Amino acid sequence: MTMPLDVKPPRDRIPSGVWVLGGVSMLMDISSEMIHSLLPLFMVTTLGASTIAVGLVEGLAESLALIVKVFSGTLSDYLGKRKGLALFGYTLGALTKPLFALAPGMGMVLTARLLDRVGKGVRGAPRDALVADIAPLHLRGAAFGLRQSLDTVGAFLGPLVAVGLMLLWANDFRAVFWVSVIPGVMAVALLLFGIQEPVHRQTDRRTNPIRRDSLRRLGSAYWWVVGIGSVFTVARFSEAFLVLRAQQGGMSVALVPLVMVAMNLIYASSAYPFGKLSDTMSHTRLLTLGLTFLIASDLILASSDHWGIVLLGVALWGLHMGTTQGLLATMIANTAPSDLRGTAYGFFNLASGLAMLFASVLAGFLWDRFGASFTFYAGAILCGCTIVVVVLGKGRSPNDGAHRG
Repeated sequence: MTMPLDVKPPRDRIPSGVWVLGGVSMLMDISSEMIHSLLPLFMVTTLGASTIAVGLVEGLAESLALIVKVFSGTLSDYLGKRKGLALFGYTLGALTKPLFALAPGMGMVLTARLLDRVGKGVRGAPRDALVADIAPLHLRGAAFGLRQSLDTVGAFLGPLVAVGLMLLWANDFRAVFWVSVIPGVMAVALLLFGIQEPVHRQTDRRTNPIRRDSLRRLGSAYWWVVGIGSVFTVARFSEAFLVLRAQQGGMSVALVPLVMVAMNLIYASSAYPFGKLSDTMSHTRLLTLGLTFLIASDLILASSDHWGIVLLGVALWGLHMGTTQGLLATMIANTAPSDLRGTAYGFFNLASGLAMLFASVLAGFLWDRFGASFTFYAGAILCGCTIVVVVLGKGRSPNDGAHRG
């Protein structure tokens, strides 16, 4: 039995569907982060890849995931359905995990990474639109924060499991990659059986969501958020470089994933409180605060590769993620019409994907040419430029006016 879209849960209670989607994200992130927390070291130490190659693989993979969201988000708007596309994306992600364990060289790693991120791209926009569909307007920030928080619980449990298995199995990367298949399959099963999609009222015949008149309906406030998100993404690069920075300080290979554990622990614990805060606080102020955390993180990481200093920088990196990621998702939901939310998330992530590709390749180049410190100093400067853009655009924040959709 499906639930009509206008049926509301108790006023201050986040709907159960948001919890289920958070649980699905958590399980898939455990699976993915068991691999991703080790993958940069696997590429460099086992496969002999260069840092530029790591940056290129990470940039291509993450940007492809974001770009694919354009098509999946638009398709979910056209069909009026979200769950089926999300289920396909999670299934594709689960099926790619064995490829990492079997990879003889960089070619298969790149293929597996790209397919895995295609799965992420397919599921991302429909899932975010589904959260917006399920959550009542006055709890939207809290709902996105909760889903992001549960997602990030998986992101620190995954590396933690990876550390334990690496110590147990004497740094056997491939054995850890095989174990990652299990939580991936569990995520698919939970989504398949654990959630029912709300019914969407069809008031008009289906039209192409990316027609000019449809895109015009998104409005200037939405496109401002897209621009801010793109500049922000250029200011930060793949977390793979945090792992490499920790290795420079002499941390053992088996313990390096603890860096991602620390980052995601802070991320998970801060995402919901900051998401809830975004329901009442100016979005531009909150975004500026998150960017300030990122500048502090970059400066600390640039200053030293001592493990204590690196962990402090990584903790601030996690705090900036907790402050900004759910906030940006909420800003998109608040500026896009309800029937174009999938498309809105898709175009937002297209712009962010291109920015991520540029940022990660640039970071790899700067790292190889000038060193790690220069790379993080450059990130701090770009982040400062982003704050200038946010401050100049103050007053266009979506929560300063009426919410839409």
